[in-house]
Amino acid sequence: QVLLVESGGGVVQAGGSLRLTCAVSRRIITGDSMGWFRLAPGKEREFVGGISAIGLSTAYADSVKGRFTISRDNAKNTVYLQMNSLKPEDTAVYYCADDYHRAIGVSTNEYEYDYWGQGTQVTVSS
Repeated sequence: QVLLVESGGGVVQAGGSLRLTCAVSRRIITGDSMGWFRLAPGKEREFVGGISAIGLSTAYADSVKGRFTISRDNAKNTVYLQMNSLKPEDTAVYYCADDYHRAIGVSTNEYEYDYWGQGTQVTVSS
Protein backbone atom coordinates (compact mmCIF):
# COMPACT_ATOMS: atom_id res chain seq x y z
CA GLN A 1 0.00 0.00 0.00
CA VAL A 2 1.30 3.42 -0.97
CA LEU A 3 0.28 6.41 1.10
CA LEU A 4 0.42 9.97 -0.14
CA VAL A 5 -0.04 12.88 2.23
CA GLU A 6 -0.51 16.43 0.99
CA SER A 7 0.20 19.51 3.06
CA GLY A 8 0.64 23.23 2.60
CA GLY A 9 -2.89 24.24 1.73
CA GLY A 10 -4.56 27.22 3.32
CA VAL A 11 -6.21 30.56 2.73
CA VAL A 12 -4.40 33.17 0.68
CA GLN A 13 -5.34 36.42 -1.00
CA ALA A 14 -5.46 36.71 -4.75
CA GLY A 15 -1.98 37.25 -6.14
CA GLY A 16 -0.39 35.32 -3.32
CA SER A 17 1.57 32.08 -3.31
CA LEU A 18 1.43 28.66 -1.69
CA ARG A 19 3.61 25.61 -1.95
CA LEU A 20 1.97 22.23 -1.63
CA THR A 21 3.96 19.20 -0.57
CA CYS A 22 3.18 15.56 -1.25
CA ALA A 23 5.00 13.06 0.92
CA VAL A 24 4.99 9.47 -0.31
CA SER A 25 5.26 6.58 2.11
CA ARG A 26 7.56 4.49 -0.02
CA ARG A 27 10.59 5.19 -2.11
CA ILE A 28 9.55 6.93 -5.29
CA ILE A 29 11.41 4.85 -7.76
CA THR A 30 12.40 6.40 -11.05
CA GLY A 31 9.53 4.55 -12.69
CA ASP A 32 6.70 6.64 -11.16
CA SER A 33 5.22 9.71 -12.75
CA MET A 34 3.49 12.05 -10.27
CA GLY A 35 0.58 14.39 -10.78
CA TRP A 36 -1.53 17.04 -9.10
CA PHE A 37 -5.27 17.32 -9.59
CA ARG A 38 -7.90 19.58 -8.09
CA LEU A 39 -11.60 19.42 -7.33
CA ALA A 40 -13.63 22.58 -7.02
CA PRO A 41 -17.26 22.72 -5.82
CA GLY A 42 -19.67 21.89 -8.61
CA LYS A 43 -16.91 20.86 -10.99
CA GLU A 44 -15.21 17.65 -12.02
CA ARG A 45 -11.74 16.79 -10.83
CA GLU A 46 -9.21 18.25 -13.25
CA PHE A 47 -5.56 17.76 -14.03
CA VAL A 48 -3.34 20.57 -12.77
CA GLY A 49 0.09 19.32 -13.66
CA GLY A 50 2.46 16.39 -13.61
CA ILE A 51 6.11 15.49 -13.63
CA SER A 52 7.80 12.51 -15.23
CA ALA A 53 9.61 9.83 -13.27
CA ILE A 54 13.02 11.47 -13.15
CA GLY A 55 11.74 14.99 -13.60
CA LEU A 56 12.84 15.55 -17.17
CA SER A 57 9.42 16.57 -18.38
CA THR A 58 6.41 18.35 -16.96
CA ALA A 59 2.91 19.08 -18.15
CA TYR A 60 0.43 21.69 -17.00
CA ALA A 61 -3.16 22.62 -17.54
CA ASP A 62 -3.52 25.77 -19.63
CA SER A 63 -5.23 27.50 -16.72
CA VAL A 64 -2.12 27.26 -14.52
CA LYS A 65 0.68 27.37 -17.05
CA GLY A 66 3.23 30.03 -16.18
CA ARG A 67 1.94 30.31 -12.61
CA PHE A 68 2.39 26.82 -11.16
CA THR A 69 5.56 24.74 -11.06
CA ILE A 70 5.94 21.07 -10.18
CA SER A 71 9.14 19.60 -8.87
CA ARG A 72 10.20 16.40 -7.16
CA ASP A 73 12.92 15.18 -4.83
CA ASN A 74 13.14 11.43 -5.22
CA ALA A 75 15.69 11.19 -2.42
CA LYS A 76 13.06 12.61 -0.06
CA ASN A 77 10.11 10.82 -1.65
CA THR A 78 8.45 14.20 -2.07
CA VAL A 79 6.70 16.13 -4.81
CA TYR A 80 5.99 19.84 -4.71
CA LEU A 81 3.52 22.18 -6.36
CA GLN A 82 4.57 25.82 -6.22
CA MET A 83 1.58 28.05 -6.91
CA ASN A 84 2.13 31.72 -7.66
CA SER A 85 -0.19 34.52 -8.74
CA LEU A 86 -3.12 32.65 -7.28
CA LYS A 87 -6.63 33.49 -8.43
CA PRO A 88 -10.00 32.91 -6.78
CA GLU A 89 -10.74 30.31 -9.45
CA ASP A 90 -7.82 28.25 -8.14
CA THR A 91 -9.86 27.54 -5.02
CA ALA A 92 -10.23 23.76 -4.74
CA VAL A 93 -9.10 20.66 -2.93
CA TYR A 94 -5.75 19.68 -4.38
CA TYR A 95 -4.77 16.02 -4.68
CA CYS A 96 -1.43 14.40 -5.27
CA ALA A 97 -1.42 11.19 -7.31
CA ASP A 98 1.09 8.47 -8.20
CA ASP A 99 1.11 6.93 -11.67
CA TYR A 100 2.86 3.75 -10.63
CA HIS A 101 5.48 2.46 -13.02
CA ARG A 102 5.01 5.13 -15.70
CA ALA A 103 8.68 5.58 -16.52
CA ILE A 104 8.25 7.99 -19.42
CA GLY A 105 6.03 11.01 -19.83
CA VAL A 106 3.07 12.34 -17.91
CA SER A 107 -0.57 11.36 -18.15
CA THR A 108 -3.31 13.96 -17.81
CA ASN A 109 -5.93 11.23 -17.31
CA GLU A 110 -6.88 10.71 -13.66
CA TYR A 111 -7.79 7.08 -14.34
CA GLU A 112 -4.16 6.35 -15.17
CA TYR A 113 -3.13 7.17 -11.60
CA ASP A 114 -2.98 4.37 -9.09
CA TYR A 115 -2.58 6.02 -5.69
CA TRP A 116 -4.06 9.21 -4.29
CA GLY A 117 -3.68 11.42 -1.28
CA GLN A 118 -6.52 12.69 0.85
CA GLY A 119 -6.30 16.22 -0.51
CA THR A 120 -5.53 19.64 0.90
CA GLN A 121 -7.81 22.66 0.69
CA VAL A 122 -6.63 25.80 -1.07
CA THR A 123 -8.82 28.87 -0.78
CA VAL A 124 -8.00 32.06 -2.64
CA SER A 125 -9.90 35.16 -1.54
CA SER A 126 -10.52 38.09 -3.84
